[in-house]
Amino acid sequence: MGQQHRRTGGAVLTAAAVSLMAVATGCSGGGAAADDGRASEDAVDVVRESADALVRAGTSEARTSMEMASGGTRVTIRGQGSYDFRRQVGRFVVILPKDPAGDDEHRPITELMASGALYMKNRGAGVPADKWVRIDTATLSDGNLVTGGATDPLAAAELLRGVHKAAYVGETAVAGVKVRHYRGIADLPSAAKSASQGQRSALRAAAKGFSKGRVPFDAYLDEQGRLRKLRQQFSVANAEVASTTLLFDFGVRVDVRLPASEDIFAGKIAEK
Repeated sequence: MGQQHRRTGGAVLTAAAVSLMAVATGCSGGGAAADDGRASEDAVDVVRESADALVRAGTSEARTSMEMASGGTRVTIRGQGSYDFRRQVGRFVVILPKDPAGDDEHRPITELMASGALYMKNRGAGVPADKWVRIDTATLSDGNLVTGGATDPLAAAELLRGVHKAAYVGETAVAGVKVRHYRGIADLPSAAKSASQGQRSALRAAAKGFSKGRVPFDAYLDEQGRLRKLRQQFSVANAEVASTTLLFDFGVRVDVRLPASEDIFAGKIAEK
């Protein structure tokens, strides 16, 4: 890949994020955690181990949403796909919002997530429709936690390895499944140190690039300790991005084939 892709933050965002600016609100709500006798230390340990539980589960289907706001404009980018936590690869289709006039301006973007890389098809910005764009996630100032418009599910889970504090909120349900709700704050530098080899470089980049090193989260774990829902809030420039990941259908078949070198675009991406 040419040097033109070695940029930071917004310069490599999806078409929607470039034009609308990757910022968001969407807080997960305040309130004191319920006290049911679970010590905060136990909550920290449980949340930290949730990434390992996903690896044990192997695969899952996933839905993502990224809420962004700039000035008085609020948009949501949605994604759906599947992920293999052992191979650290996933395939998603990301739906970009309509333009302010209400017209469908952007085609859905196909994204392939792999250890250390993000591939995008239908990227726009001068990229031929039959070509993929490859981005080294270690060169992104956010480590691809928000750049692609869909947070890598394993990167999001591994961020929880850096939990700074956590509290048990109570039991609830996600898509009909009974889950335990935890709320807390994760520390990006700590997460990068504890991350798996495949996610370490991306989280190191995020730890350096985000304006705040701590990430508030709400995590919903099932009886096997697997994440069913994860909501995280990231500070980007002078605003916030709220990313939500839903995981379901564990054990599903996941077939991800990375593009051949001749199918990867090597030209210059047009700037907005």
